[in-house]
Amino acid sequence: MRVALISDLHGNLVALDAVRADARRLGVDAVVCLGDVATLGPHPREVLAAVDELGTPTILGNHDEFLLEPALIARYTEAPIIHDAVAWCAAQLTDADRARLVRYQREHTLTDGAATLHLFHGSPRSNVENLLATTPEADLDAMLAGRTAVVLAGGHTHVPMVRLHRGMYLVNPGSVGLAFREFAHGGPPVLLPHATYAVVELRGADVAITSRVVELDRARLRAAATAVAHPLAAMLAAAYA
Repeated sequence: MRVALISDLHGNLVALDAVRADARRLGVDAVVCLGDVATLGPHPREVLAAVDELGTPTILGNHDEFLLEPALIARYTEAPIIHDAVAWCAAQLTDADRARLVRYQREHTLTDGAATLHLFHGSPRSNVENLLATTPEADLDAMLAGRTAVVLAGGHTHVPMVRLHRGMYLVNPGSVGLAFREFAHGGPPVLLPHATYAVVELRGADVAITSRVVELDRARLRAAATAVAHPLAAMLAAAYA
């Protein structure tokens, strides 16, 4: 089982296309998305369709849930720009797009013999929890809520991580669409002009985890960000200058 894990695409089709091309070159068996597919970026519908084409289960991220239940965002952030960006993306979606989101799962387990890969977004307990390299072990036990697997993988923080916890590997692939220089702690992030994802290979008891960094074309990112009038256009264009 050789799986590419992508997360936090955030409507960035330029980045998603580059990551899919990189994964194809590596010859992975499947690409699986850990959520936060369509909000914030300029191409919500196109990215939703591209994820659907992967033909694999997709995890329900907190931003995916905001598109289905807009009132939830008020519990997550008070930042007006994020509220506006999510609302703009929601307004672009059709009923068919929302039907795709409804099929997303909070958790999913991939199994190949004795090898298991358990997937979620923030943590198994909540898609808004931050599972970090520095999370205390007792807190991490509570967040995992009894889940066990050879590898457990989630996104949400936009920062890549591989951590060993009680004999299990915890993986965060980082972000395809909005890669952060460091964990933002709820404040304005510093964006990087690349995409990150992870490849997990399980062969019985053997585990290989590779973090991938895919450089992106800044000019294409700026052009995509400013081609439509969405709330984060100016911020994204400046970040990729």
